[in-house]
Amino acid sequence: MSAKNIMIVGVGGQGSLLASKLLGRLLVDEGFDVKVSEVHGMSQRGGSVVTYVRFGDKVYSPIIDEGEADFIVSFEKIEAARYIKDLRKDGTIIVNTQQIDPMPVIIGSEEYPKDILSEVESKGVKVDAIDALTLATQAGSAKACNIVLMGKLAKYLDIPYDKWESAIEKCVKPAFIDINKKAFALGYEN
Repeated sequence: MSAKNIMIVGVGGQGSLLASKLLGRLLVDEGFDVKVSEVHGMSQRGGSVVTYVRFGDKVYSPIIDEGEADFIVSFEKIEAARYIKDLRKDGTIIVNTQQIDPMPVIIGSEEYPKDILSEVESKGVKVDAIDALTLATQAGSAKACNIVLMGKLAKYLDIPYDKWESAIEKCVKPAFIDINKKAFALGYEN
């Protein structure tokens, strides 16, 4: 199998690193050669966070070149627009419809872009939008948006559902496993 490329993009504090850990664990357990590279940026100050996950029979580099991502999982709408250039022409972007205002919007020097998902769709890529915040809240914790998004991604990967649940059990603290399994199920079903 040739390498597949997944980018996970978001804002610091949204759980993108746990999502990449979960995905990496799952793929290793499935016998793939996996490379994960995390770029934190100003993550602790609400800045952009990017994780590259590459897997296949043999993967030599963790970096995904521009225009080579098969999937982008975006935890926020502006991040989807920011990284659209990295998606293949036939790729899919899974995006949380949640709006997190960046600092220029918070201080009033700029406005949050209107219709940003329409702009992303106008680039000719497949956009699969999901309200991960509402679904995570239904599961029991707003912090589970990351796992809702992994549930949505799971629909695109040929890996059995129970394998994802097993990876959740391995990567999440025991007290939060049930909430995360519910969040995953809601992402998978929506």
